[in-house]
Amino acid sequence: MPLPPEKLTRIIVNTDAKNEADDQYCVVQALLSPSFELHGIIPAHFGTRRTTRSMEESREEVDLLLDLMGLSGKVTVANGAAEALPDETTARPSPGAELIIREAMKDDPRPLHIAFLGPLTDMAAALLMEPRIAERNVRVVWIGGGRWPVGGSEFNLSNDIHAANVVFKSKVDLWQIPMTIYQMISVSYAELFEKVSPQGKLGAYLVDQLIDFNTRFHQGPIEYRSLGDTPSLSVIMNPNGGTWRYEAAPEFSPLMNYVHTGRNRPVKVYDTIDVRFILEDMFAKIARFHRGEQETAVFS
Repeated sequence: MPLPPEKLTRIIVNTDAKNEADDQYCVVQALLSPSFELHGIIPAHFGTRRTTRSMEESREEVDLLLDLMGLSGKVTVANGAAEALPDETTARPSPGAELIIREAMKDDPRPLHIAFLGPLTDMAAALLMEPRIAERNVRVVWIGGGRWPVGGSEFNLSNDIHAANVVFKSKVDLWQIPMTIYQMISVSYAELFEKVSPQGKLGAYLVDQLIDFNTRFHQGPIEYRSLGDTPSLSVIMNPNGGTWRYEAAPEFSPLMNYVHTGRNRPVKVYDTIDVRFILEDMFAKIARFHRGEQETAVFS
């Protein structure tokens, strides 16, 4: 049965969808979660290591997933910034940042959750464009940052250190899922062949593109991948499905180390995630969707 509006979780998903091969699983799971009121998907850039049009490639991947699911035209897709912030005071305006501002400024008693699966560029841009959203009922859930308390090189952070500093220095509610946690959400090829590949065109695509990515970019033998973006949904769907601590928000050096100034408000840092819950939920939803039994999120 459809949930009443007050029982739905307001959410936006910001995704560098063509960066690797795990965003796709997270986006699909968000689309198939009937407790979500999905206000939109924001395709994000992922730097210039492999392409000069990374945001556009993320947009194309989001559009492909929606087409495979028969959801084209039913979900708001608002492009994010094509590049990182040039500094900590200059925004990169985009339709994605405008979507964040619009939803954050709505008078709604329910928190707005924004899941960032890549860089924090669009959140930082939104904060710079409309600083009042830092005082609104907004929860930023970020997959990113290195090992606490030292930090160091981490891909999502590397693609916009300025943006991370803007967000971490702000007053917005922030939940961080660092690299040490998201790397532990691994699935094997055998598991994917059994549970995802048989689930129609969508399932076959999800597995094929993952194996293709590993074959092209991973050095050496491999038969697994971390679905490292799915914890962002886990902590939204099941806030007690993990352990965490509160720490004064650090800042980031150019080398991506944490700089513990003690000046900033506390942020929620996750130490563990209920891996069984989030992976089994995803496998079940994909299978049920293939059988025509799974409801989708509410799209607004």
